[in-house]
This record gives sequence, structure tokens and C-alpha cells, in this order.
Amino acid sequence: MADPGWASTRLIEAAQAGDRESITAVVHGAHSHVRRFAEHLCASPQDAEDAAQEALIILYRKIGSLRATGALASWMFRIVRNECLRRARLLVDRYDEVGTGLATSAEDEVIRRLEAALVAQAIRELPDVQRRVLIMRDVLGYPGRRVAETLGLSNAAMKSQLHRARSRVRLSLDGKTDAPGGPPDRGAASA
Repeated sequence: MADPGWASTRLIEAAQAGDRESITAVVHGAHSHVRRFAEHLCASPQDAEDAAQEALIILYRKIGSLRATGALASWMFRIVRNECLRRARLLVDRYDEVGTGLATSAEDEVIRRLEAALVAQAIRELPDVQRRVLIMRDVLGYPGRRVAETLGLSNAAMKSQLHRARSRVRLSLDGKTDAPGGPPDRGAASA
């Protein structure tokens, strides 16, 4: 059932039928809910706003294809989640592209790509808050206070989550590099 504070069943049905005023009302009512959800899920405020806007555009264009009026909220939140994940993947891909010119040999390039893939996987496996703190602080380079404020944490809690995230990533990478099939130890060739 649709949240009565967001949009009534009658309003959603009118929007599905193509009534422009109803569509506008549904999109306007959804904005704050979608934005709040995106802020909790995306790595940065900019990504959250972009994901929310993308979700609202999809809502505006495709509300007629929504089958059940009660599914509006879950449909919107699924769109936001997918958009936040897409943006996180783009961030990892951009990180990969930055170091492309730094490889001195094909072997170094393969090792660098393996390491980047392992780091990305280790970050994906972090709990939500730790992942967002780590990305905002270490990948995007935001100051600690801004990260804490954005995520609604105290500065001490943000530092604790960052420490835990870094430790988990380090442990994950240590376990994967020592495992069979993990990336070779660079120092092994010179030994």
C-alpha cells in the first residue's frame, strides 16, 4: 500500500493513466523520500542528488508501466539503489583509468589491475557505513568533519568506522594475496 503522506492510491492511479498534474504531484511528493534514501546509500552528496534526480526522471517517464500502485515506493528505492551502485562502479573504473599510464611492462599492468580488482572487491564487502566512510575519506578525499556531518556521525564515530574499514580491507587483501591464485608477491622475483 502506498504511503498516504507520499501519494494516495487514487493519485498514483491517475498518474499511471497519464494525468500530467498527478504525475507532477507524485514526483514532487517522492523527491524528499528518494533523496533521503540516496543520501544513506550513495558515497557522496553529489552522487545522492544525481541518483535521486535520475530516479525521479525514470518515475516521470515510466510511471505508466508500474503494475501495482502499492509497489511505487519499492520501485523507486530499487532505482535509487541501482543508480548508487552504478555510480560506485564508475568511481572504481575511474580509479583504474588514472593509473593506466604508470605501468612499465605488461606484467606490471596485469598486477596493477589484479590489485585494483582486489581492492574494489574488499571495499564492496565492507558494511554500509564503513564503505561510505572509506570511499568519502580515502577515495574522494573529503575532510573528516565533512564525512562525519554528511553521514550523521560524530567525529569520533567516523574515525572509528574509518579505522575499522581500513583494517578490514587490509586483512581482506592480506588474505587474498597469500592465497593460491592471488597476485604474486613483487619481492619474490628479486629474491
